[in-house]
Amino acid sequence: MRIIDLTQTLKPGIRGFSSEPAKTMEKDGWNARTLKIYSHAGTHVDAQTHFNAGSKGIDQVLPDRFVARCWVVDITGIAPKALIGVNHLGEVAEKLQPGEGLLLKTGWSKYLEQPDIYRDALPRLSEGLVKWCIDQDVKLIGVEPPSVADVNNLEELTRIHQLLLRAEITIVEGLVNLDQIFSEKVQVFALPLKIENGDGAPCRAIAIEE
Repeated sequence: MRIIDLTQTLKPGIRGFSSEPAKTMEKDGWNARTLKIYSHAGTHVDAQTHFNAGSKGIDQVLPDRFVARCWVVDITGIAPKALIGVNHLGEVAEKLQPGEGLLLKTGWSKYLEQPDIYRDALPRLSEGLVKWCIDQDVKLIGVEPPSVADVNNLEELTRIHQLLLRAEITIVEGLVNLDQIFSEKVQVFALPLKIENGDGAPCRAIAIEE
């Protein structure tokens, strides 16, 4: 069994994250830091309240929704701003069973430190793929870009998120290290911080490869 960490390290330079010393060994006898974290910083999970797609905050989502057997779909090399369709799933479209998930391996995490590409030129889910996932009872979708939709197109951003979140499909964004997964299917855990009425939260995401 191998465990692959799919989580970005929150550090200075990550959009939406900062920290400063709160206590020090020299002054207080221990070290501690005050963190300021945007609810969708780094690797994170969205909740229905993020786009008014329902009443559930992140704390109201049952933990089992953050765990799924996921197919790894390799679409590395996909063009910037491309729409990901059902056709990109290949044989997985025939193999996927209700309640399973999808990890879309695009290689996009290599652009983490190039926001003009990572954020502004991301490949995103087509509406056709989203509706197919709803029909197939997909449980979880994980992507490397910071969003499943074009962050510079509010209409698309809202529509895609609302479709997924209303269907209670777990959205995990900002994944890394998908290139370290060698199996076609893995068990994924993406457990977010439990924030009351949270519209989303950073998570620690891992894949277990047997």
